Amino acid sequence: MKCHSLLLANLLVVIASATPCSAAGRPPNFVLIFVDDLGYADLGCFGSPTIRTPRLDALAGEGMRFTHFYAQPICGPSRAALMTACHPLRLAEKGNVKEVHPVLHTKEITVAEVLKQKGYATACFGKWDLARHSQSDFEPALMPNHQGFDYFFGTPSSNDRYVDLYRNETRIEEKADMGLLTKRYTDEVLGFVEEHREEPFFAYVPYTMVHTRLAASPKFKGKSPRGLYGDTVEEIDFSCGRIIDKLKELDLVGNTYFLFTSDNGPWLNKNKGRQDGKLRGDHGGSAGGLRSGKVSTWEGGVRVPTILWAPGRVPAGTQCDKIAATIDILPTFAGMAGAEIPADRVIDGVDIAPLFAGNFEEADEDRTFAYYFINSLQAVRQGKWKLHLPRPAEPDWLGRFARNNHIAPRDWMGFQEPFLVDLETDPGETRSLAAEHPEVVERLLALAEEVRADIGDHDRVGENMRFFDPLEKRPEKPVFVGLK
Repeated sequence: MKCHSLLLANLLVVIASATPCSAAGRPPNFVLIFVDDLGYADLGCFGSPTIRTPRLDALAGEGMRFTHFYAQPICGPSRAALMTACHPLRLAEKGNVKEVHPVLHTKEITVAEVLKQKGYATACFGKWDLARHSQSDFEPALMPNHQGFDYFFGTPSSNDRYVDLYRNETRIEEKADMGLLTKRYTDEVLGFVEEHREEPFFAYVPYTMVHTRLAASPKFKGKSPRGLYGDTVEEIDFSCGRIIDKLKELDLVGNTYFLFTSDNGPWLNKNKGRQDGKLRGDHGGSAGGLRSGKVSTWEGGVRVPTILWAPGRVPAGTQCDKIAATIDILPTFAGMAGAEIPADRVIDGVDIAPLFAGNFEEADEDRTFAYYFINSLQAVRQGKWKLHLPRPAEPDWLGRFARNNHIAPRDWMGFQEPFLVDLETDPGETRSLAAEHPEVVERLLALAEEVRADIGDHDRVGENMRFFDPLEKRPEKPVFVGLK
């Protein structure tokens, strides 16, 4: 009898640790940090030699590092993918046209809208960038309050020249002090968590930094060995620590998942010689041993530093080397919350909750990841193999992006033949193994054709590409504006 009682007790412990809900049955809280332009190697726990990130390093030690976690190559597409679980080319936009930075159609469904099915309080703090890539010429009806968020404190788009601040739909400040943005966003997050401590909440925190123009508050400015760029990263680290401290203070740690990641790789043309950032004067980040950076589909442009922290549910000190991506956030959070994902459309993301729990053996080893750049498919990955597809050096279908001044010239080249990389042995993508593995090339070329048929490409509309506004006939290829 004693043995049966002990077995039952152990079973109850296993069940309790496996469920995403608390003992009271409440769905888990989610805090999602989405840094702008943070490179793969810009945190101490991902190899930075000069940027000090003690709070995030501690979270990685107490939780999980994802080492093959993917975003999109640039700002707007990355946010669209995160919000909808879809590759941006698949998504519907107003007027059935495509923008470089997607103008997310009102009929697209965001992760916030999905979570609201289960009574979540939802809020966005920071850069939105899905209502047009502009501080002034944006669509008010596509701002966060109309896309599933109860509360918004932030700015419509990037801080290229200035930042206007909004509280919900009201502009409360013009040309705000950029040095105070990180602190002000974080202050608002703390207030939101405090206010909604008794109900499930989703706090989406897309920090404006470290997108240039760079700025830090007086407490951090001029303090980092890595210069101003390091100052801004170190302030974000401190701010994440403030959020963690608030969760601890309110006894919310046991029912909250904290996920930290970046929207793309480092902005290399902010560095001397468009090289990996390492000098004090460099205003862009570092991808470490990965090749290239933002505005490219090399690994340095799309593989981003990612940390998951949830003591008691995420195994401490673990590293996940399986393919995962921002497109997985919606289905994963939905499954953990007990919410339904959209059933009337194709989505690209998958539920990676087993990875969150450390059950890496449940990962799909045949998963395909598609690397899109604006309007075209440039590469595909399956397992350790990545295949760059043949393309001209300056594709005319990319319009003004045909010449890419964001990265080093050697990283913006054409491929006369498929370029095959083993990412396990060559994460820097230095050498093609296509001649040695023709069977792998053949398999990945076939997968690329399946992706094109489903999602689309510069010269074709995919079978499951969405158009929500009326059409006389379905177009043969996507109509992109803003490429001239």
